[in-house]
Amino acid sequence: MKLPPLKALPVFEAVARLNSFSLAAEELAITQSAVSHQIKQLETYLGERLFWRSGRAVTLTEEGRQYLDAVGSALLQIERASEQLLGHEEARLRLSVFSSFAVRWLVPRLPELQRLHPQIDLALEMSSENPLLSDRVADCFITIHTRVAAYSYEHLYTERLFPVCSQDYWQRIRRELGRDVEPEGRDEKPLSPEEIARFPLLSTHSIFDRAAGDWQAWYREIDEPVPTGARVQHFSHMLLALEAARFHQGIALTNDYMLSTRKDSEDFVRLPTHSVMTGDKFYFAWKTSRRRERGIQTLRRWLVDEAIRGGLRRE
Repeated sequence: MKLPPLKALPVFEAVARLNSFSLAAEELAITQSAVSHQIKQLETYLGERLFWRSGRAVTLTEEGRQYLDAVGSALLQIERASEQLLGHEEARLRLSVFSSFAVRWLVPRLPELQRLHPQIDLALEMSSENPLLSDRVADCFITIHTRVAAYSYEHLYTERLFPVCSQDYWQRIRRELGRDVEPEGRDEKPLSPEEIARFPLLSTHSIFDRAAGDWQAWYREIDEPVPTGARVQHFSHMLLALEAARFHQGIALTNDYMLSTRKDSEDFVRLPTHSVMTGDKFYFAWKTSRRRERGIQTLRRWLVDEAIRGGLRRE
């Protein structure tokens, strides 16, 4: 087995993570010259430049990034395997997750995760809609994309949108539509699309990346355009649109996980009308090479169980 200078690998990982020779030296409790020597030795062995150096600034070359993806994962696996044999059961995991999913669904459930699996030390990293799947970013991800071949994916949720408003605003809708003379209950007559359009439509831009794209999709589900004259108020993210609905500003389109806690389900009324599928599917993703890590698999099983129990994933 032909291996590179093994002592240089943790040094390489530290410099790449910290973007600094001096900070890596401080973390590893060695001199900066020793760091430089180890990196030079590794670059000589590989025959590739791993870092660009400009004064004190250090950045990875493309070859360095590719090498870090492989070496970083291998070092993590060695660390996890050693901890298990030593009896150190704590699993430190970084989970990259969308802000709305984290705030509305995941964070309220973390006490249960800590109760059932106290050995898992979970750190949350807020991600964009299309996070970079890499060990440098996080150990595992909640993502809507399954394009990276080196990762495995577990389906959690298929998104659908449905109209909601606050409890007080629902009573206003009933009054303005003349429904307040009828008893409120399960047999509530469905709202027509024309009746919905009589009230402000709170729109989330980020769902379809265009103005009023969510309401256009909702009306297109019944082969109708958004009615002319409909008042549309625009928000960048669903969290903002839903908060506007909470404070009686109109009707918002939201999804199941945004109303997955008891408090939210009590604050809002789901209007009696149709829903629309967005086409987005949410997955838990982890690097396939790390599939045997106990912490990742424990977190995966817990997320799937919670998604099923909470009605997100239907078996």
